[in-house]
Amino acid sequence: MNPSDPHPPLRTFGRIKSRTIKPAQGALLDTLLPQIAMPTDRPLDRETLLADRRELWLEIGFGGGEHLAGQAARRPDVTLIGAEPFLNGAASALRHIDEAGLSNVRLHVGDARDIVDALPDASLDRVFILFPDPWPKLRHHKRRLIQPGFVAGLARVLTPGGRLRFATDWADYADWALERLIGCPALDWTAQGPDHWRTPPSDHVTTRYQEKRLGDIAPVYLDFIRL
Repeated sequence: MNPSDPHPPLRTFGRIKSRTIKPAQGALLDTLLPQIAMPTDRPLDRETLLADRRELWLEIGFGGGEHLAGQAARRPDVTLIGAEPFLNGAASALRHIDEAGLSNVRLHVGDARDIVDALPDASLDRVFILFPDPWPKLRHHKRRLIQPGFVAGLARVLTPGGRLRFATDWADYADWALERLIGCPALDWTAQGPDHWRTPPSDHVTTRYQEKRLGDIAPVYLDFIRL
């Protein structure tokens, strides 16, 4: 790692690109993506990204884009930023965005930490981190997205009262994330009992990836609020 880099190199549990991208999705990478891609050469501005909408949300690791597009369709008053390093996922998300005619989504095909670093304080009203790479082997835990420094960064960019949702279907990662999220003094866990983390929230969008049940437990949903 270059000591001048702000983050360790991005690694994913899978590959950045796997199967061949379908021609229609490839065309969207060439045409639609440049129109909605997040700028990466300058600091980001909340008001510019809002574009007269009410709230600014970020989904980190949007997979195939089903949840991202589903939330955007439900909430046209929100600008949703999606960050995902997996090119096939970005191509899939573009298809969902195009088919639904969504105009309130921006995409970053790369490391979400770069977006968080570029955002000003108190700029996000909501953050989703849903079923991130689990890195189950002990020697790989340092590659997990949820680390104290990153949690502190998320707390910095959340508005007071802003919400953070983390979901996983791996027991060890649920414990790992909960410990680090609770350890951030700026975040408060909203759960009042087991049903609050075992039951899908009413506004959750279930994806095909989630339905594959690749983890070792039923999904756990951890909702936090920025104090």
